[in-house]
Amino acid sequence: MSHVLLGPKRNQITMRCKMLTAAAAVLLMLTAGCSTLERVVYRPDINQGNYLAPTDVAKIRVGMTQQQVAYALGTPMMSDPFGTNTWFYVFRQQPGHEKVTQQTLTLTFNSSGVLTNIDNKPALTAE
Repeated sequence: MSHVLLGPKRNQITMRCKMLTAAAAVLLMLTAGCSTLERVVYRPDINQGNYLAPTDVAKIRVGMTQQQVAYALGTPMMSDPFGTNTWFYVFRQQPGHEKVTQQTLTLTFNSSGVLTNIDNKPALTAE
């Protein structure tokens, strides 16, 4: 009968198991968000907007019509909602574990729909 635990000794062991289980659960919850292996986890590249190569931007010139620009570059990502004839070609790229970069090409047209200004801001870094 020495192998059977009776009385207070059994209660102590049961209580100790419960405490260890509770401590392990709390430790797991506290460290669930921590990761020392962040770069090991796969993160896909995220590309959004209108990708324009330098050769694409070189195709447009002041004096072109909106139709000619749309044919050369495609539909803009945004147009100015206030009707000032401004088109925005925006491209954002977020490689897996690197910082976000953004390129913005802003085209301004006059009231006749002729391109009057080209503002190209390549590789703006978003912190």
